[in-house]
Amino acid sequence: MSAETATARNALAHNPAVKVHESAYVDEGCSIGDGTKIWHFSHIMPDCEIGENCNIGQNVVVSPGVKMGRNVKIQNNVSVYTGVVMEDDVFCGPSMVFTNINNPRSEIVRRDQYAETRIRTGASMGANCTIVCGSTVGKYAFVAAGAVVAKDVPDYAMMMGVPARRRGWACRCGSVLQDAPNGAGEITCGDCGNAYNQTAQDTLEPVRETQG
Repeated sequence: MSAETATARNALAHNPAVKVHESAYVDEGCSIGDGTKIWHFSHIMPDCEIGENCNIGQNVVVSPGVKMGRNVKIQNNVSVYTGVVMEDDVFCGPSMVFTNINNPRSEIVRRDQYAETRIRTGASMGANCTIVCGSTVGKYAFVAAGAVVAKDVPDYAMMMGVPARRRGWACRCGSVLQDAPNGAGEITCGDCGNAYNQTAQDTLEPVRETQG
C-alpha cells in the first residue's frame, strides 16, 4: 500500500459512515459522502467526488475527477473514466462501458481531449451496454443491456440496439411505456399509475409521478 493510499484510508477510517473494503484503494483528494460503500478490489482515484449512499461494486475503477451524485449504484466490473458526470440515483449495470476519447490512438496522447459524458438523474444503463463519450443520457432514461449509445438520449427514452434507438419510453418506475396513439398524447403506466404526455416533438413530459 502506498503512503498516499494509506493516508486516504486513514482519513476514511475516522468516518464510520463510509465503508471501504480492505482490498479497495482510495487515493488522496477524494470526497466521499456518508453511507457510501466501496467493495472488493475497487480503486477510487484522486479528486473524485462521490455523494451520499452510493454503492461501488467489486472491481470498479473510478478515474480522476469523476463526479457522482447521491444514491448512485455501480455494479461489478465497471470503469468510470475521467469526464463522466453522474447525477443522483443513477444505475450502472454489470460490465457496462464508458469511453472518454472519440479517436484513441496508443501512440498519441489525448488526455487534454477527454469528452464529458453526463448521466442525468435516475437514468439506468443495463449490463454490457456502451456509452460513447460526449453523450448525455437523459433523466430516467433506460439503456437496455448490450445497447451502444453514440448520441444524446432524451429524458425517459427506452434505448435498445446497436446503434441504440428509442424503442418506447421508460416510466420512472422502470416499466416500459409504448408510444401514444398517433405519436402524441397522454400515456399512463399500468404498473404504478404515473402519467406522461408525449409531445409532437417526440419528448416525454411527466404529468403525474408517484415516486419521489
